[in-house]
Formats: sequence, structure tokens, C-alpha cells
Amino acid sequence: MTNRLFDASVAPAAVPEADARGPWAYLWWLVRIRPWPLVLSAVLGTVWMVPLALVPLVIGRAIDEAGRGAGQGGLYLWSLTALGLGVLQAVAGAGLIQAAVSAEAHALSYTHRVLVRQVVRLGATLRGKARSGDVAASAAADVESIGNAFEVVGRTIGAVFAAVLVAVALTATSPVLGLAVLIGVPAAVLGIGPLLRPLQERDEAQREHMGVATSQAGDIVAGLRILRGIGGEAGFAERFRRTSQEVRRAGESAGRMEAWLQAAGVLLPGLVTVGIVWLGARLALQGSITAGELVAFYGASAFLTLPVSTATEAAETLSLAKVAAGRVCTLLRLTPAVTPPVHPQPLPPGPPALTDPYTGVTAEAGRLTVVTAPTDRTGELADRLTFPPIAGDGTPAVLLGGVPLDRVDPAELRSRVLRSGPADALFSGTLREELTGRTDRSPEELDRALHAADAADVVEALPEGLDTRVDEGGRTFSGGQRQRLVLARALLASPDVLVLEDPTSSVDAHTEARVVERVAALRAGRTTVVFSDSPLWHGVADREIRLGADRVPGSTDRSAGVPS
Repeated sequence: MTNRLFDASVAPAAVPEADARGPWAYLWWLVRIRPWPLVLSAVLGTVWMVPLALVPLVIGRAIDEAGRGAGQGGLYLWSLTALGLGVLQAVAGAGLIQAAVSAEAHALSYTHRVLVRQVVRLGATLRGKARSGDVAASAAADVESIGNAFEVVGRTIGAVFAAVLVAVALTATSPVLGLAVLIGVPAAVLGIGPLLRPLQERDEAQREHMGVATSQAGDIVAGLRILRGIGGEAGFAERFRRTSQEVRRAGESAGRMEAWLQAAGVLLPGLVTVGIVWLGARLALQGSITAGELVAFYGASAFLTLPVSTATEAAETLSLAKVAAGRVCTLLRLTPAVTPPVHPQPLPPGPPALTDPYTGVTAEAGRLTVVTAPTDRTGELADRLTFPPIAGDGTPAVLLGGVPLDRVDPAELRSRVLRSGPADALFSGTLREELTGRTDRSPEELDRALHAADAADVVEALPEGLDTRVDEGGRTFSGGQRQRLVLARALLASPDVLVLEDPTSSVDAHTEARVVERVAALRAGRTTVVFSDSPLWHGVADREIRLGADRVPGSTDRSAGVPS
């Protein structure tokens, strides 16, 4: 098994699992994949910030030139220099926005693709290892936080470079003021540091509460009909209100800490500015610096509030990005319950037989087998026939064409075997896309599948037929209509082995009779297993198997006419 989470179809560079063990490693991986937007953003951020830093120095020089009576030429020269710096800043600012947004979009898109790839990789394992709210929150809030961190990088690098440039220029003019800047600005930035850890902890707490609330909301929406049936709306609503209040309190706590951080970002650089202006005024009164130099010092000290506030924003944004990347890495560290084989064995061509040595279920190649089992076990048995066993569960693997499922390549297994049951969902999109996926199917194939599932009338009743958009979960369809459309989708896939779990449990007897006959005819010559206790399915079965709660099967082979 490869130790990489992603392949070239998702990203041009793959992430080793080791890189997903820490948030900083993940953020650095994003930088390595596509560094040019960040490099360009840093260059343009510097070009944008430096003119802003130089303008006060240019204005101060112009004032000194005018005070010395050097004539209009010097004044015009420095004025044009200030104008040129303004134009350069405007051009660089336009480019900076584009580069920063490009870097942000890169982080957003890659993180989304990474999460989707991991969700697909985990498959059904995800439900047992993570809350749906955690996945939804990562795909929304966490991805946005990571993108914001990439957007602020260019401005931050430009702010640091400009601050250093101003400090050097001020030191060359007045070592005392330059030293004050070199001490005051870093002290203002470092003064913000103690607030970052509490902010990070409160953000993590808020994120945890949001995940719980999202999970509860999803449960309520998915089970609304059941809640109404048992009169549980009020209880669940009260439970969700309590959870939402916990989210609110966690958000207020994080907001208070963020407010303190923002206040420190204004107060500390403001104190540095006041101190520099006071010191500069004293030096001007003593004659140590000129009036123009005093104006330059004041303008430069006022400018320094921008680098400090940018550094504050960067510290806050990176703190949130670290929390978000940590959540993403938590999802990336999850592993599937089943490990793909290192050296997979190919399956034989044609419809293979399906044999479960643990339960005794045997579905012969090209025949329709109907299995009757306790209702609470049909899902487990259907899973056993279509998924490799979980490592360490102590049960032997099902044989597909004589090959154990845990020795089959997962991609080949998915292309040859399909399981369809009552938990299958309809996704948003047109009905044609829902039924065919990305596979091109002819109109004749669509018609045959819809006819076999007795779902042609469902399509005909839609305003735009197969091009009608389906709401998420197929909410506009009744239970029976949804079940028939799901069955049509499974039949249209035309797998070599099809395992159906109660495919007609939500339809009336007349509809079920038509579906049973048509499915049996359509699947003739291919291996089909149906879990159902309906006598209609048993009436068309080539082979019947009855399983008791102790998993000891009793089987009757109709073609042979004797117990098997």
C-alpha cells in the first residue's frame, strides 16, 4: 500500500502521511506545491509598502529644501518624486491584490480537493471515525482560515521590509530616533505574542462546539419525519438550543480575546508613535534635527503603525490557520478500515460467483440468489458480500470468483461489484446525471433500467423529464419513488455482481410484482443477490438461502431440486 494520501489526478504533488501529522507541515506543503503566487505577492507587497514608507522622508526633504531657499527646482524635484512613489504604489497595489487572491485561491482549492480525496478514500469508514459536523466545518470554516493566511503573507513581508528600511533611514538621520524605532517596533510586535495562545485555545473550543452543533443540525434535518412521528421535535429543539448557546458563548469568548488582540494592535504602535514624536520634538528644539526631519520622523512613525497592525493581523490569521490546519490534519490521519493489498489478484472475466465461507451464502455465477435473513442483519450481510473484512475481525474473506475480497484491487472491486440498499442517497443535480454519473449511457440503456425499476412514470411526471434538477436527498420524491430511482441507478451501472438490500420495501404489491419480474429478466446471465423476505422475490429466484440468527444457513437449490 502506498503511504500517500493523494495522487496526481488530484494534485501535482502528493502529500506523504507524515506531512499530515502537523499543521505547519501541511501549510508548508501547500507552499511547496505552488510557491509562485506567494513569491509574487511578497515582491509586490514590498513594492507597494516601500513607497508608502518613503513618502514621509521625501516630504521632509522637500520642506528642508524650501526652508533653505534652494529655489523652486528642488521643491519640484521632490514633489515629482513623491508623485512617482504614489503611482508606483498604486500599480503595485493592484498587482498585489491579484497575487494575494491567487495565493488564497490556491490554498482554498487544494485544501478542498485534499479533503474530498480523503473523504472518498475513507468511504464508509468516515462515518464511524468522524462527526459529519467536523467534516462540514473543515470544508467551510477551516478552509477559509487557511486561505486567509495565504492572502496576508505578501502584505506582511512587505511591511517587515518597509519597517526595516524606515528604521535604517531614521538611524542614518538621527541615531537616537533610529534606536528608538528599532527598539519600539519589535517591542510592540512582541507585546502581542502573549495574546495569541489564549486566542488559539478559544478558537479551538469554538470550532469544537461548532462541529457538534453542525452534526446535531444534520441529524435533525435528516430525521425530521421520524421526530415528528414520535413527537420529539420539542426535545431535539431544546437540545439544539442548548448547543447553539454553547457555540455562542464560545464565540463570544474568542471574540473578546480577538478584541483584546486588535486593541493591542492599535495601542502598542500608538505608544511607539507618541514616544518617537515626543523625542523628535525635543531634538528639533535642541537643533539636533531640522523641521523637515521632524516632519519626516513624525510621518515615518505614523507609518510604522501600519507594519505593526499588519503583523498583528498576520499573527492572528496564522494562529487561526494553525488551528484550521490541525483540524484538516486530524481528518487526514484517519485511515480506511480496510487496507488495499500490496499485490492484488485479478478477478476472472465474466460474472463471478460469490461465496461467503463464514455464513455459507453462495451466489452462483450468472444466477439470481435471494437471501432471507433477520432484518437487523441484512445490512451487515450485504456489506460482507461487497467489502473486504476489517483487519482483525477474525472472519474469513468472501470469495469473488475464487479470489478473496481482501486480495482484490479496490478499483476493480468497485467496477465489478455494486451494493444498493435503502440508505443510498440521491444527490443534487439533474436526474440524468444522478442516474448515469460520469458514464455515457445510451437512451435505450436508460429506458431499460427505468422500465425494469418501474420508474418510467416518475420521470414522465417531471416537468423536464431526465433534465429536471433533483433536490438534495431527493426530497421532492416519495419513499417509493426514491427507491425505484435508486434501483434504476444500480441497474444502469450494470455490474457483474449486484447485491440488493430490500429493493422493493417501499412500494406496493402490484409495483413490486412488476419490478421483480423485470429485474430478473434484465439481470439474466449476471450474478445478482437480493436480500428480501418477499415471496415475490423468492418466486423468481434461481436459488434461495435462509439464514437464522446463529448464521447457520439452510439452502435450497431449485434447479437441482435437492437441498444443498
